[in-house]
Amino acid sequence: MLMAVSVCGLAAAAVNPALPEVKRVYLLPMSNGLDQYLANRLTKIGRFEVVTNPDQADAVFTDRIGTAFEERWKELYPPPPPPAKPVDANATKDKENDKGKDTPESLETTVAPLVRISSFTRGRGNVFLVSRKTGAVIWSHYAVPRDSRSQSVDDAADQIVDRLHNDLKPPKK
Repeated sequence: MLMAVSVCGLAAAAVNPALPEVKRVYLLPMSNGLDQYLANRLTKIGRFEVVTNPDQADAVFTDRIGTAFEERWKELYPPPPPPAKPVDANATKDKENDKGKDTPESLETTVAPLVRISSFTRGRGNVFLVSRKTGAVIWSHYAVPRDSRSQSVDDAADQIVDRLHNDLKPPKK
């Protein structure tokens, strides 16, 4: 029993090293308006600045992970365009001479992107904090509101922020 308690204590003390670096957060829309309650609670504790512009955020709160989140992430933070290929004058002349021939370049096909299936896409009660630098989940918590009433959702937001605040406290020695 003592060993189990000590292992649980060690697990609670382990915090992702990227979490304390987060200063500004952006909240994606969440079920039952949870994002609004979280913004209120996060602002009250003053540990994070809640921003309305995702470009200013160090991390993003979301209640969904999966394909829909990845698409939304690409909208918020589009990948840089691929570098332009240098133009080779000789290659251009060769292409003009080879027009109409079946070359490997003219037979190229595209492969449809792999669609990943995730069981986390509709995880009611899960909240994730995703690093903007890496796209990795750096913190998460599970808190289900008793129902969809505003007081229940506010209580869940309070529980989430309390857990986050406690996880950010330095471990006791």
